Amino acid sequence: MAWQKKVLRVNLTEGSSSIEPLNMEWAQDYIGERGLASKYLMENMDPKTDAMSPENVLIFATGPLTGTMASTSGRYAVVTKGPLTNAIACSNSGGKFGAELKFAGYDMLILEGRSPQPVYLHIVNDNVEILPADELWGSTVWETEAWV
Repeated sequence: MAWQKKVLRVNLTEGSSSIEPLNMEWAQDYIGERGLASKYLMENMDPKTDAMSPENVLIFATGPLTGTMASTSGRYAVVTKGPLTNAIACSNSGGKFGAELKFAGYDMLILEGRSPQPVYLHIVNDNVEILPADELWGSTVWETEAWV
């Protein structure tokens, strides 16, 4: 699959989204999801930003093999500034999300800001919607998954 060469940026405060080109120089220099997302975090956020503030960003990043038949290609990273250490925090996860993000045409999803009410993202290729999720607020994981 390699790179889709697109980043989806969603501003939850404004309720808007935009598509920007993936920095291919960074993609080549930092290769995988964790390194690339960490570079984007460092370049997109003031280091003095409080981890719990709306200025902190949450980055979901895939690697060049995500969505392929390669071993462990279902992995993706989530990178942000963590509240415990006020340093870069990275989590690696598996499942379908990374491949689905890639199949939708994106290598990375950057969430910024804070929504004034509960919302969810509905992404189908270049059609990105930020929709109200009031009816899901307070639901269990199982109820939410069944609804989705």
